[in-house]
Amino acid sequence: MKYDPAKHHRHSIRLKGYDYATPGAYFVTICAQNRECLFGEIGAEGEMRLNDAGRMVEKWWLELNHKFPNVDTDEYVVMPNHFHGIVVIVPPDDNVGADLRVGPNMRVGPGVGPDAGTHVGPNPGAHTGAPLAGASLPTVIQWFKTMTTNEYIREVKTLGWPPFPGKLWQRNYWERIVRNEAALEHIRQYIVNNPARWTLDQANPQRRSA
Repeated sequence: MKYDPAKHHRHSIRLKGYDYATPGAYFVTICAQNRECLFGEIGAEGEMRLNDAGRMVEKWWLELNHKFPNVDTDEYVVMPNHFHGIVVIVPPDDNVGADLRVGPNMRVGPGVGPDAGTHVGPNPGAHTGAPLAGASLPTVIQWFKTMTTNEYIREVKTLGWPPFPGKLWQRNYWERIVRNEAALEHIRQYIVNNPARWTLDQANPQRRSA
């Protein structure tokens, strides 16, 4: 059976007791509240055309590498109403770059489902100041959601961006522990091909209303 990252992360549950500061690669999906298409559109050739809000989301994703010394970002895509990306937690003393494979002694298992602990909203500790070392995946994602939310709010007020319904992002997000190099490559390809598959995407409002 062909590996389908979208199917696997949708139906996965959080691993009880798992330490999400553990080094390794994690496949993350974050959806806009109510699946509102705020970040651009898919062109006729199946390519993602980012608007200013989409470029803003991309900017904060790339900023994760500077904010968190133990984080590397891998493949990603900003979609009209959601975001896919691979976050790599790097060992604290790794000075030569991240090993994207899950190590033999790491606890692995099925992917993880909605994290009820990740809230979108102001966080006194989530700012653009000094880097934060040793951060866990939930901390990284909350910072990303907070920074993008705060900038979007500013641009609604100053540039007239379309307002969002209550929150920019859904409260929950989906994550999957990447088991090995083969799974990593499958997920990378899924991310790269996501715009071309928009007509089949369950997040596509036109597909859901058809």
